[in-house]
Amino acid sequence: MVCASLTLTIPKRTWIGTVSRNHPSAEFRVRSAQSADAVGVGFVELLAEKPTEIIESIRSFDPVHTVEVFHQEPNRALLQIEADKPILLDVLDKAGVPVEMPFEIQNGQVEWKLTTTRNRLSTLGSALDESEVGYVVEHIHAKPEFDRILTNKQQRLIEAALRRGYYDSPRQCTQEDLAASLDMAKSTCSEILHRAEERIVKSFERGTESDRTAPRQTA
Repeated sequence: MVCASLTLTIPKRTWIGTVSRNHPSAEFRVRSAQSADAVGVGFVELLAEKPTEIIESIRSFDPVHTVEVFHQEPNRALLQIEADKPILLDVLDKAGVPVEMPFEIQNGQVEWKLTTTRNRLSTLGSALDESEVGYVVEHIHAKPEFDRILTNKQQRLIEAALRRGYYDSPRQCTQEDLAASLDMAKSTCSEILHRAEERIVKSFERGTESDRTAPRQTA
């Protein structure tokens, strides 16, 4: 698995590309979105000085079917927007990659964070290359898969340590507390923990070295 962060540039010809550029200080926070039968539906939080003006602007575009206002304040509105499938959803559907929600659109640009496989990430890159969306990969790094690099005992101990706050700062439990919670001798706990941490660090370093050779994508 890999974690990646991308900055995308939405084409000006799209309604969201036009509206967000016409109101560069406005933030469109997409809380959820889905598409079916070439139509996309998104639940969006709009943060702007004059949300009413922006909402009316959105409604004026032919691809936009409906805009429902669930809640509105002087500088904020919650909207459900139904429109012809947006270009961003089309790219995600083609790649089959889930993106972390919410993500923000501002002044024609989008920040995406995602966790997926290298093959899926490559498919996403191809889908973006075939679209009109420009993009830059800001960073990419490997995400350790505990079930692949650790033994069952090591995984059980690491997960318990995370739950109990052993790796928090400041630390919420001692190694002795951790061992007692698992009915384990402190010396045994220390040895298993050390070996697990060694595997995780080495796995991360292998992933980092691999990622250093990955080219930055631009369009």
